[in-house]
Amino acid sequence: MAQVHTKQSLKSIFGITLMAAALGLTACSTATDPDVKARQDSMKSYGDAMGIMGDMVKAPDTFDAAIFKEQAAFLAEDAVTPWSHFENIEAVGNATDAVWSNAEGFRAEAENFQKVTAELNAAAQTATIIDDVKPAFGEVGASCKSCHTDFKVKTD
Repeated sequence: MAQVHTKQSLKSIFGITLMAAALGLTACSTATDPDVKARQDSMKSYGDAMGIMGDMVKAPDTFDAAIFKEQAAFLAEDAVTPWSHFENIEAVGNATDAVWSNAEGFRAEAENFQKVTAELNAAAQTATIIDDVKPAFGEVGASCKSCHTDFKVKTD
């Protein structure tokens, strides 16, 4: 017996196919290694915190000392988190080979990040205007850029 397809069933099949393709692409772009995921999650959180503070640096009239203090404290407290997730050489993710071939340089970058985030946090605790934290914020940004220059795969 011949099967009859209606427009509705073809639309359903097409819709299901599109959803499956979209889910497949999402799965391809998501880190599956727990170490890669953990460090990417940390870096995303750092980027979010830097974005919040950076917006205040760009528009000083929006400076909220309590929010800046909270974001700086988060960075300083969490600054030790991602580095242990780079120990597995098989968990490459967006890291360059230099993470492992230049382990001393990478460790120095991690230590510098911890130092400058602690300095930013210290400045933020007593800040009343954006100028109180601007230099330390710049140092954190420079630390991120320096590490990413040698140790993160370049993306377009």
